Amino acid sequence: MDSKNKINNSLENLRFAVLATDVVCFRMINNQLSVLLSKTSSTSIFSGKWALVGGLILEKETAEQSAERHLLEKAGINNVYKEQLYTFSDIGRDPRNRVVSVAYMALASNDPQDLTKAKVETKWLPVNDLPVLAYDHNQIVKVAIDRLRSKIGYTNIAQYLLPEEFTLSDLQAVYETLIGETLDKRNFRRKILDVDILIDTKHTRKQGVMRPATLYKFSNSKKPKLVNIL
Repeated sequence: MDSKNKINNSLENLRFAVLATDVVCFRMINNQLSVLLSKTSSTSIFSGKWALVGGLILEKETAEQSAERHLLEKAGINNVYKEQLYTFSDIGRDPRNRVVSVAYMALASNDPQDLTKAKVETKWLPVNDLPVLAYDHNQIVKVAIDRLRSKIGYTNIAQYLLPEEFTLSDLQAVYETLIGETLDKRNFRRKILDVDILIDTKHTRKQGVMRPATLYKFSNSKKPKLVNIL
């Protein structure tokens, strides 16, 4: 028996895990960090439960391409910031079979959904008020929250949760929500302006009886930049 046949015979006896991807998509709603959930199908073992947007990775696509496809086809979301989060491979995470999930974290400003393209029922819920989700998705959300809270302290990743133009108060509100602390206004503004990651747009926004607030935008929107803000 030649070496090629030996390899083919050995492969026939192997059992492989199935690869999937799940996306934890965050946005700020009423100063609360919220996550996008999708309703599982009636044929699912978790029928009627909420879950993250995701699904199996096809034979000829990467994990990132799969995440993008599921976001677009299931939730009508395209062109949001995302990064690979973690690989979840607990043996029993999917009762049906051996499924390994490559999870991603996505961040969106405002509402990124085109509901005319969404194929499943979806909703946004505050991360502090989540039900028991399908599979191990509560754990995946927790890991994503920890990642986001960690990165906000040393990068400008908060930019992806804000509109293109925002006030310093808007920015501080995002930081306070994520770290769960009230920040000193004067100290925060000094630090954020000292790291030179904001551009004064020369635009303003009228807020009640207060004088118009200056609108800023981030100088770098392609990828998170290392900064020391907190």
